[in-house]
Amino acid sequence: MSVLPKIELFGSTSSGEAVVRAVLENDLGMRVTILSYGGLLQKIELPNADGTATNVVLGYSTLEAYERGEYFFGALIGRYANRILDARIVVDGKEHILDRNDKFGTVHGGPTGFDKRVWSMKAAPSTDACAVELDLLSPDGDNGFPGNLTVTVRYELLNESNTLRITAEARTDATTVVNLTGHSYFNLSGEGSGTVLDHELLIEAEHFLSVDERLVPTGEFTPVEGTPFDFREPKRIGERIREGHPQLLLGQGYDHNYVLHRGDAAPCLARAARLSDPASGRSLEVWTTEPGLDVYSGNFLNGSVTGTSGRVYRQGDAIALEPEHFTNSPNMPEYPSTLLKPGEVYRTQIEYRFGKR
Repeated sequence: MSVLPKIELFGSTSSGEAVVRAVLENDLGMRVTILSYGGLLQKIELPNADGTATNVVLGYSTLEAYERGEYFFGALIGRYANRILDARIVVDGKEHILDRNDKFGTVHGGPTGFDKRVWSMKAAPSTDACAVELDLLSPDGDNGFPGNLTVTVRYELLNESNTLRITAEARTDATTVVNLTGHSYFNLSGEGSGTVLDHELLIEAEHFLSVDERLVPTGEFTPVEGTPFDFREPKRIGERIREGHPQLLLGQGYDHNYVLHRGDAAPCLARAARLSDPASGRSLEVWTTEPGLDVYSGNFLNGSVTGTSGRVYRQGDAIALEPEHFTNSPNMPEYPSTLLKPGEVYRTQIEYRFGKR
């Protein structure tokens, strides 16, 4: 039977905005903690046989740490996930200069992207899930992007399976670009437990996007066959990560878009990846409607931050699997379009399906 989530005050931002925390629970003992700050996933706790629970995503314990943080732990990313080169886009023939937060351009929506906003959050009645709904207005000119954009995101923890569904919709009053995703870092052995390089990963992709020294795609769809990027069959993440492949040197590990098996079909929910952990016996399948999956092996975690467990995070301690459109798509006409026009509805969906290895 569905129950409403527990929503309580979590704290106040440095500017005095109240931030609330929602805890979603299902009939199987899974718990998900969501903050209205950044619309972010603070914890995903999976039940153990002994009645305890293990949190499998990275995050901070305090609101102050999220405000200072630069790793986007668990955040809703917008307006545009990943990089836009030179912080510029052209929409309807007009150039828009975006706010920079990287020497090569704009990353994850800019310096005050959706991850740094306080969303409105309320319980969402459901017959088969424990759910919340979050809303945000991104005004015209926000970080340089055109159009007033309204965004609604629904988190649903299903009752009868350990599945977390994230559905996002957006509308605009002027043509703009939109590319939303979730930015959770996963470690199925448990947050703060150490490396994920022994996790096994499968990715439903025959090509990835090669990048240049700015970590933006060159435009080449590179076959994975014969390279360390081939995860068409389950393989240890760390199996070939230290081989010295030029693309791995540029990203200091995996930090690349994969081209999912979509063809010319209309967007539909399909499996993008499967992550499994021999040590814990847990697995995660990522399902999405998006054409790409950004895979990031936690390359820039450097031991400088402490997570919810009280332990520090180091390189390779988690992997982010981010369903999205391709990096720098607004400047790459050969990629699927990310344009949203007035009267249209942008919609994307992600499911995190947890199970046994």
